Amino acid sequence: MIIGYARVSSEDQNLAVQIQALQQAGCAMIFKEKLSGASTRRPALQRLLRTAGHDDIIVVMRLDRLARSTRDLLDIVEKLKQNGAGFKSIQEPWADTTSPAGRLILTIFAGIAEFDRALIRDRTAAGRKLARERGVHMGRPRKLSNAQITAIQAMMRNKTADARHVAHTYKIHRSTVYRIVNAARGGADYLEQARPARPAEA
Repeated sequence: MIIGYARVSSEDQNLAVQIQALQQAGCAMIFKEKLSGASTRRPALQRLLRTAGHDDIIVVMRLDRLARSTRDLLDIVEKLKQNGAGFKSIQEPWADTTSPAGRLILTIFAGIAEFDRALIRDRTAAGRKLARERGVHMGRPRKLSNAQITAIQAMMRNKTADARHVAHTYKIHRSTVYRIVNAARGGADYLEQARPARPAEA
């Protein structure tokens, strides 16, 4: 069966032009969607992917009606392939998995997309390494400044305040206080040392 998919980005847009083109292409069933293409988790698209089966051909008027990126397009086409279904675009005739030439072009696109992803991963890793070498903190922003950490270490070392008071003052958890002190002591397990021994049971 030839199945069509038509999409516009908002409720006030019209699907008529796409539906007419899909009907002329021989679509016996058309899934309609009025939703942004930014996400592939669109209800009508998900129903289409569940419906498409062996020897079905999915048709769209333009590729951007189905996907907003090369990666999304390739992922959707791969899901259709796993179901035994083909894919065609009316205005981009090279995007046709039912022909050897179309499959070759999409395979090349998949290789380019994977190459781009590898480049992004490499650049990200290199950027993080350089940032660490420069002393830039990675991850979530710290709740405490270096001066506050030093003050907490001094308060606990000089016993001018207990962990509960420090945690309340700086709005942090007591376990964070213990970790700060532990770091200052060079790895000693301050948490265990700070806990009073339980009285022996009779």
